[in-house]
Amino acid sequence: MIALSVNLNKIALIRNSRDTRNPDIPHHARLCIDAGADGITVHPRPDQRHIRASDCFDLAAMLEVEFNIEGNPMAGPRRSDRAGVGDYPGFMQLVREIRPAQCTLVPDGDQQLTSDHGFDLQREGDRVAPLVEELKSLGIRTSLFMDPDPEQIRLAAQVGADRIELYTEAWARAHASGEDVDAVLRQFATAAEAALDAGLGINAGHDLDLHNLPPFASAIPGLLEVSIGHALTVDALSLGLPRTIAAYQRALGKDAPDPR
Repeated sequence: MIALSVNLNKIALIRNSRDTRNPDIPHHARLCIDAGADGITVHPRPDQRHIRASDCFDLAAMLEVEFNIEGNPMAGPRRSDRAGVGDYPGFMQLVREIRPAQCTLVPDGDQQLTSDHGFDLQREGDRVAPLVEELKSLGIRTSLFMDPDPEQIRLAAQVGADRIELYTEAWARAHASGEDVDAVLRQFATAAEAALDAGLGINAGHDLDLHNLPPFASAIPGLLEVSIGHALTVDALSLGLPRTIAAYQRALGKDAPDPR
């Protein structure tokens, strides 16, 4: 069964548009779990424009499902200049203190609107390997955000990762445009096969939605988990959260009755 991990970043972004705790992040995580989510994902960035470091500690104190913290392991500490918002301790320090079930390393920079590429381990492998080793020594399952490139994916296994997360924007774009759909899907399936051959688990995420998720999930061998936030949050505005979670679980091939 493919796990659905709900990314709460966009919920935090709504909260941060006002000086308030509404919507409350742990409360919203509980709503997601009660509606059938298998896990919770957050991506705290140094500018804390959505999920904040304090949210990560709050979630760690209450979650009874898998917690996945993703982010750039090279991001160091940063002082906050906003009242009521604590300092960012640095990504690795945050993860050391919380010890989530899974840590997904992502090579994003401070100026990126969102994650937009996977690791180039030919260039960055020597920096990534000791970080992976440290995380694993802490008992944290480690995943690397990767483009669907079999050569790079084999390097992910060599640096010691447990899993990869396939960066799926190329699939989402192809599906939306109707161009090269079969070719792009084959590219991702081939990348997944390379991961399995290398002994890696397979996660996926970025721009997956109710329309492009079913064919993707059906075509990708060994898919273990998807993390979805933006589209799921948008769908919840019209469908309501319980119906949205059920719809995404059905998109993953699960038997999830539509709540009434």
